[in-house]
Amino acid sequence: MIAACVRALPNEGCGLLLGTSTGEVTSVVESPNVAASAKIYEIDPKVLLHTYRRADAEEVEVIGVFHSHTHSEAYPSPTDVQQAPDPAWHYVLISLRDPETVVRSYRVREGEISEEPLKVSELGS
Repeated sequence: MIAACVRALPNEGCGLLLGTSTGEVTSVVESPNVAASAKIYEIDPKVLLHTYRRADAEEVEVIGVFHSHTHSEAYPSPTDVQQAPDPAWHYVLISLRDPETVVRSYRVREGEISEEPLKVSELGS
């Protein structure tokens, strides 16, 4: 996730999370930011469709989205909250503002933001 976001600079990076209903991420799918912006992100519709088809084939779920904030903290912006499509999703934010990258995860339900514990490891670990 972090590498995808760094590659997208100066724009926000983004992608989707595949995993289990328990919230364990089994795969990260990088997407171009079709908004081509340092302030907002938009998943490529082709990547979204392909990812849902892949989830069906692999019997996993699309459980969330990740994106970077290039100049602000790892906390959902008002735009992020408005665009949050699914209250069951995990919203992982990666702040690239400071030299040390910060990764945090949230749930967004009916406009309410709640941070959730996050255990970061390499996939397959």
